[in-house]
Amino acid sequence: METTHSIFPDDVQNLISAQVPLQPFATTLETPFRLFRVADTSVILHCIDLKTYAHGHQQADSRYFFQRLSERFSADNWRLIHLWEDVWRQKTAIVVSRLRALAGYSERIPARLTQVRRIDRPTTDRFLESNHLQVVPNVKYKYGLFLPARYFRVLSAEFRAHLGDGAELLVAVATFSHPRQIIRDGIPHRSVELVRFANLCDCTVVGGLDKLLKAFVTDFRPDDIMTYADRDWSDGRSYEKLEFQRLELTDPQSFWLRPGEWIRHYPNRLPDGLTENEMTAKGYIPVYNAGSRKFVKIYRNTDKADPPDTHE
Repeated sequence: METTHSIFPDDVQNLISAQVPLQPFATTLETPFRLFRVADTSVILHCIDLKTYAHGHQQADSRYFFQRLSERFSADNWRLIHLWEDVWRQKTAIVVSRLRALAGYSERIPARLTQVRRIDRPTTDRFLESNHLQVVPNVKYKYGLFLPARYFRVLSAEFRAHLGDGAELLVAVATFSHPRQIIRDGIPHRSVELVRFANLCDCTVVGGLDKLLKAFVTDFRPDDIMTYADRDWSDGRSYEKLEFQRLELTDPQSFWLRPGEWIRHYPNRLPDGLTENEMTAKGYIPVYNAGSRKFVKIYRNTDKADPPDTHE
């Protein structure tokens, strides 16, 4: 976690530029926040510092600002990533890892070399806490991809130097919800949500999500799998490559932040018994992200019931 003495986003540019080329980016689209292009990619980093945001929020309604800006950049074939100051300070290593992956600098592991199996909750929670930007939810089904030690040779010598003597390495995790019945096009569907997916930091398992999805579908045979792409970070193209259908864009999600604390508080989980009407007086700022894009992949298999779950 970064100290509060560092200056955002100067610390972003200084730290990331040592690993990934990062250059200031100019645009005619209006934003008070600094922009950087990641290497020679189409990825633009939008660094949202809380001091500037708090001042701008007092001047105008910011609810749809980030979502609309994402869509306008997308229309010009740029992928905009909104890097909030609290995310940078709380999850620096994960942010750097994801940007390195987008620039093509991560360790690349072929999914065919990995083994897939269900994992328990403590293993899942530890992995997601260290490798995913969002909070770790309680879920029904948890799957992991393991790279056997005999294939550690595909990793760089520098990366291998930090590994222990284990027989395998957990390199990706996907989690899924309990099935629900959803009506799609007038037809009842046994629908499951892909809740989280993450690669091990500084690694990209090529074909990893596809392999995890296939393992889950083989075990449980849902009618469809739906998921959400966080528009602060993703445009969802990776889901479309796996034949997910693009659906609606959700409204921006609201939360509260207090500068110096860097902890997100959502309306249904406010601190110290406070109400939303009391949050501003306590120094909290109302914040809206860019929303999410919903995706679904249809399978339409209906002849297999849930097997018992022994991995809670």
